[in-house]
This record gives sequence, structure tokens and C-alpha cells, in this order.
Amino acid sequence: MSAIKHILVTNDDGVTAPGLLALAKAVSTIPDTKVSILAPDRNWSGGGHVKTLERPLRVKEVALADGTTAFASDGAPSDCVALALLGFFEEKIDLVVSGINPMPNLGHDVTYSGTVTAAMEALIWDTPGIAFSLGSLENHLGALDYTAAAGVARHVAEISMAHRFPPGMLLNVNIPYLPADQLKGTRITRQGLRVYRDRLDKRVDPRGRPYYWIGGDSPTGTPEEGTDVGALSAGYVSITPIQLDLTMYTSIPTLGDWGWENR
Repeated sequence: MSAIKHILVTNDDGVTAPGLLALAKAVSTIPDTKVSILAPDRNWSGGGHVKTLERPLRVKEVALADGTTAFASDGAPSDCVALALLGFFEEKIDLVVSGINPMPNLGHDVTYSGTVTAAMEALIWDTPGIAFSLGSLENHLGALDYTAAAGVARHVAEISMAHRFPPGMLLNVNIPYLPADQLKGTRITRQGLRVYRDRLDKRVDPRGRPYYWIGGDSPTGTPEEGTDVGALSAGYVSITPIQLDLTMYTSIPTLGDWGWENR
């Protein structure tokens, strides 16, 4: 009999988010797996990679919409992963899956996204991590249907557990918001160019003090072939391998010629 694999499910939208329940239910159907859920008790979207050091973290048991037992922490998504991998659960975690985020995480989004940085935290503790996001539109009306995305997530998680992750790699998966029979397939991609259209909105409160909103239109992207943006826009599931080493190696020789030793 195969050894039981232990999957941690987390997210950045909060423990009660429907995408988290869809993901947990999907991966729980993988044979020989145990699923545990530890996620933030509130929405941390756009929070990036956070580590809480100046206060204690609290965890409470909660019941999800279908009665599934989960745990909620007052920390960030990365805190939830650290708690789980450092011993909150007695059994070793074999895989961390994060999501399903209701919006895509493409290009530079990965540095903002709590969904992706939860998987980054797993990587720090030598545990495979996969982030799942849904390519829905920001102005979508009504509840999102996670059925097709959950099926993709199960498939990706099962295949990933059947192989050995290369050291230092996590997967960022973006899934088109389409019925399962309309998905065109899967593409292994690189990060594409995300185009942000932020604006600074300066306002004045009733006491005459200025305050600021960073707003603007939803980001777009350049749908270049071979990128996550291009694959998603063409109807393909995008799987992007990501590493935490952000060194720009091509610039090391150039910087070495800048005369740092001159006084």
C-alpha cells in the first residue's frame, strides 16, 4: 500500500472563501491522501510575503460551509504555512496547495499575491508548493463556478505528488474561467508582462486631512506566446515553475566593472 500523503490547503482570501473549499474537496479525492486546512481568518489579498514576528499567532477551529473541519489563523497566508510546517499538525506535510484564488496571478502579480507567497513559504521549508488561481474577470457578477478549476487542481496536485519536485521550485497555476470541456489543454510557461494601470487618488477627510487611495483600472497583460498571460488568454491552463532566487545573474559581470574598490 502507498504511504499516505498529507496535503495542506491554504489561501489568501480567508478560510471561508468558496475557492478554498473547492480546492480542499478536490484534492481530498486523490487516493492515499490526508487533507488539512489552515488558512487566514480574513482576506489577505495583495498582502505579499508576510512573516509575523512582533505578536503571537492565534489559531481556532472552524467549520466550513459543508461542515468540513478547518483551522483559521489571525496571521497571513505565509504565517499559516509556517505554522503548519513547523509543527501545528503532528503529521509531516508533503504538499502545500494554495487557492483557488478568484482572480489570476500572472507576471509580477506573484510578488503581491498571498496565494503565491503561501507556496513560496512552503518552498522555504523544503516542501513542494502549488498556487492555483482562476482567470475570472473582475466585473464578474454572481458566484464563481470553481468546478473546472477544482478538477484541474486535483489533476495537477496528483501528478505533482507522483514526481519529485526539482529543488527550489514551486508551481504557479492559472486556470481559464471556462467549462472543463472548453479548456484547450495545459502549457508550461514563463512569467509574462503584467501591465498595471494604477492611479493615485488624493482625497481630504472631514477634518481636512489628506488621505490616499491607490486605485485605477484592472491590470492587463501582454499575451505573448510561451507566457502565462498568453496561455491564459488563449484558453490554456498555465503552469509556471518559479524559484525564489531573484538574482539577475547577467548583470553580475557588468556590476563588477563599476569600480566599487575605487576610493
